[in-house]
Amino acid sequence: MADIILNLAAAAHPSAFGLQDYQWVSLAMAVLIAVVIWKKVPGAIAGGLDTKIAEIKQQLDEAKDLRAEAEKLRDEYAAKIASAEKDAEAMMEGAQREADSILDKAEADSEAMVARRQRMAEDKIAAAEREAVEDVRASAANAAAAASRKIIREKHDAAADKALADEVISSL
Repeated sequence: MADIILNLAAAAHPSAFGLQDYQWVSLAMAVLIAVVIWKKVPGAIAGGLDTKIAEIKQQLDEAKDLRAEAEKLRDEYAAKIASAEKDAEAMMEGAQREADSILDKAEADSEAMVARRQRMAEDKIAAAEREAVEDVRASAANAAAAASRKIIREKHDAAADKALADEVISSL
């Protein structure tokens, strides 16, 4: 076995048709390159690459369009949010003004009601005072009349009646 290995190592490089192995490799490469050129493989590869480049450019253009559309939508929604915030602020201000006016009206109404009730109370007090004065006058008049009757009964007789009647008639 060692003999075979030594023979192979010592043997000259094999050759066929008078060509060395590196020449065969060069010839095979030349034939391969000729076939590739003859079959227009570089054009097909370039066409495939051009197609791929066109697809990538189309995808990039679509991506740009989508980005522009997304930015437009973002700006639109930002404007809507800003508008909604302004509307909410305006609504809050309107509600605050309305609440203030309701409070002012309620305060004015309560002041008017207090004044009206105070007037009613003062009127009731004045009426009670008038009634008390009238009651006192009526009581005084009744007491005076009763005292007068009693005094007249006790001190007045028929002769005094005649003199009194004559005096009243003469004054008329």
